Amino acid sequence: MQCFGCGLDNVYPNQNQELSESILKKDGLLLSEFIIGTKPEKSNFPRRNRIISGISNAVIVIEGCKKSGSLITANCAIDQGKEVWAVPGNIFCDSSEGTNQLIKDGANVLTSIEDIIR
Repeated sequence: MQCFGCGLDNVYPNQNQELSESILKKDGLLLSEFIIGTKPEKSNFPRRNRIISGISNAVIVIEGCKKSGSLITANCAIDQGKEVWAVPGNIFCDSSEGTNQLIKDGANVLTSIEDIIR
């Protein structure tokens, strides 16, 4: 499954073209709430992330800045009552600010696969 932040006729980024074709050849699903011809604009991706979290059983965030797409997805998941896991990161690294904040806000801490397989 691949979820788009644009119309299904605009594979974004371009290097995902082969991935999209492979998914279709295996009877997979390409999903978008945008009409054909919709370009991949920044404002579309939070809407896409809401769909991704909505069809997921849980969301795992490995890293993300405070205003990253992964944090948008995690917050959508929280709003939808989904389980959210976050990998703690270096406190001096910008790409760990989001995961560390999620943990402070109550996300499950993920430090090994055993944390999930309980």
